[in-house]
Amino acid sequence: MTGNHGLISLVESRSREQSLRQADRGVERKLDALNFFLADVRDGLGPYLAIYLLTERKWDEASIGAVMSLAALAGILAQTPAGALIDRSRAKRALMVAAAIGVTAASLALPFIDQFAAVAATQVLAHAAGSIFAPGIAALSLGIVGLSAFAARTGRNEAFNHAGNATAAAIAGLSAYFYGPVTVFWLIAAMALASVAATLSIPRQAIDDQIARGFDHAAADDAALRDQPSGYRVLLSCQPLLIFAAATVLFHFANAAMLPLVGQKLVLVNRNLGTTLMSVCIIAAQIVMVPFAILVGRKADAWGRKPIFAAALAVLALRGALYPVSDNPYWLLSVQLLDGVGAGIFGALFPLVVADLTHGTGHFNVSQGAIATATGIGAALSTGVAGFIVVHAGYDAAFLFLAAVAAIGLGLFTMLMPETAPYQGRSRETSKDRVPRVMSPREPAR
Repeated sequence: MTGNHGLISLVESRSREQSLRQADRGVERKLDALNFFLADVRDGLGPYLAIYLLTERKWDEASIGAVMSLAALAGILAQTPAGALIDRSRAKRALMVAAAIGVTAASLALPFIDQFAAVAATQVLAHAAGSIFAPGIAALSLGIVGLSAFAARTGRNEAFNHAGNATAAAIAGLSAYFYGPVTVFWLIAAMALASVAATLSIPRQAIDDQIARGFDHAAADDAALRDQPSGYRVLLSCQPLLIFAAATVLFHFANAAMLPLVGQKLVLVNRNLGTTLMSVCIIAAQIVMVPFAILVGRKADAWGRKPIFAAALAVLALRGALYPVSDNPYWLLSVQLLDGVGAGIFGALFPLVVADLTHGTGHFNVSQGAIATATGIGAALSTGVAGFIVVHAGYDAAFLFLAAVAAIGLGLFTMLMPETAPYQGRSRETSKDRVPRVMSPREPAR
């Protein structure tokens, strides 16, 4: 009888473990769906805004750049508060649903207005609401899978995000070809509804709120850890975070304006196919991003963060230098494939570096927001400065300027940034420059 009871207990235990694994896989598939459908919502109209204003509203490049810069600045101001809100809130799903509705409402209003102030206001609202998505996705992911599986999960997040972007861009390109650029607005609305459904499908009990904000359970009740610096104080108190923030500013300054400028050049070649050609650009880059995001998720621990991010900066500089070689649409589309390499790496790597440096502090998301604020400065300035250069010196000068910024970022990052990856597969002696996380006030220096 004892043997039978032992056998029954073993069978029941294995059955429970199998059920838990199946439940975990089910939640991760829901995260996959959320990343897929949110892909077209989190950036609002993105580069389609430039095409729409240029072709439908007949705006000049400087005005387009000004609107995009104002919108990006609004996103900057919202980043750190959004991260702090995600850290503190136990209603992360509700926040993401509200943000998706806000972005969609702002986008759907655009076809009915033409004045500069009104258009700028809608995009300011969209970018402010969209600041919730990045820390929200990161928090849900970390709270569901934990730190040990976070690298693989971020790669998977980015892969599904890029797959969603490619799918949406394909639909936008085909629908715009037959029905005009206005169909992009309705596509965002449909994807927003799907993202809301995906968000609400994730069970509330599957999210560990302490892990989601960067605590571990051993430290979650430590009052001293709860007093860790947050927001800009975290950024300013940790030199590696400062260096990484500076590198991301330069990365986005060099990157943000490139795709809109390519779209404008394609429109000047063929105005009737501007939106469709922009969709081809996006699809091509997103297809490349998927395998690179997966690769980063799988190899970031083994290879280290530093060489991978340095490669992203090098590819960005090369991309900017290649655009001026020819105005041929096929050449521009071919060079745009390199965007998939840089963006695929950055999207998967950014939350990993922040998690490395803030683990145990409880301020993972607000630290993401603080660095994203600095990053957003680069993106906001990029479109405005590039538009000014185009008006006064032409597209080639703008691309070469952006390439030079990326090259400067590569040099500074390579010289100053230490490795932040864990010691997996390496001894401390071979990892001397690896940076420990932000320490507790009572934790001795290593």
